[in-house]
Amino acid sequence: MDFGIYGLGRMGQAIVGRLLRHGHVVHVYNRSPEPIAALVAEGAQGAASLSAFVGQMSSPRCIWLMLPAGEATEQAIAALAALLSPGDILIDGGNSYWRDAPRRAALLAPLGIHFLDVGTSGGVHGLERGFCLMVGGPDDAVDMIDTVFTILAPDRPKMDDEIHPNNTSRRSRPGFVRSGASGSGHFVKMVHNGIEYGMMQAIAEGFDFLAAAASPSRPASEAFDLKLDEIAEAWRSSSVISSWLVDLAAAALRSDPKLATFSGRIDDSGEGRWMLHDAIESRTPAFALAAALFARFESKADSRFGNQLLSAMRMGFGGHKEPPGRI
Repeated sequence: MDFGIYGLGRMGQAIVGRLLRHGHVVHVYNRSPEPIAALVAEGAQGAASLSAFVGQMSSPRCIWLMLPAGEATEQAIAALAALLSPGDILIDGGNSYWRDAPRRAALLAPLGIHFLDVGTSGGVHGLERGFCLMVGGPDDAVDMIDTVFTILAPDRPKMDDEIHPNNTSRRSRPGFVRSGASGSGHFVKMVHNGIEYGMMQAIAEGFDFLAAAASPSRPASEAFDLKLDEIAEAWRSSSVISSWLVDLAAAALRSDPKLATFSGRIDDSGEGRWMLHDAIESRTPAFALAAALFARFESKADSRFGNQLLSAMRMGFGGHKEPPGRI
């Protein structure tokens, strides 16, 4: 099946790059031409217009959208609906609100176009590490492009076969899960990002507490001039809280112990708000998420060290820049 990606931001380019490394033919399109030219130089098949992009692939084809949530994705789906053929697959791999997916699937179904909502995690490191894919939509469409998902997901670790020797499931494997019906992929990704908010906030608050141990307001006998980079390095290696986020915190502190290049102003990309809204609607407590989200709002006027570290972690995994403001 011919495969193309529309939307060549950081993650879109990483997805294309990983597929190219595995010898997969990839067609690419983007509104600005520079990313197209860069990927064509690496072996991708570029197109100068959306119609040319679709036209250079044979049906049945699969097109993966990696665009900002909202109007950009909505317009792209409307435009592609007029260009695609029955039997084609359209994937929304961006951070769209999960309630949009069933509506979009229903819009495309009468045209014979399959729609998959694929929550995609991995950030700018997905090219090397692989991506975590949470796939919602019909199984027959997922089966048609299973090879693509296999390439994009992390390589199966050898110890996984030792731990789960009888796991032959095609529904769940390292970095990949078929979450269920349309909308479930983005729903699971929304919750994933909500957990990410809480974990990052906990790490940031912990290091804020460690940094405050040197405060002159503390009695001299209770003041500690702690080496935060060394603590982070110790924690990332063998502690209960070891994780990729702690790895990123350690790398940031090792590079710049004072985090002087970060203001500590933290943006939010939407998923936390959606999850909190859904939590209110379903009366499901989400204390950690609510606190983490409100802390990001507060960070716009509060330059605590912990906020600087949280900002550094976001830059580390996703290349997320801080909103304009002071440093």
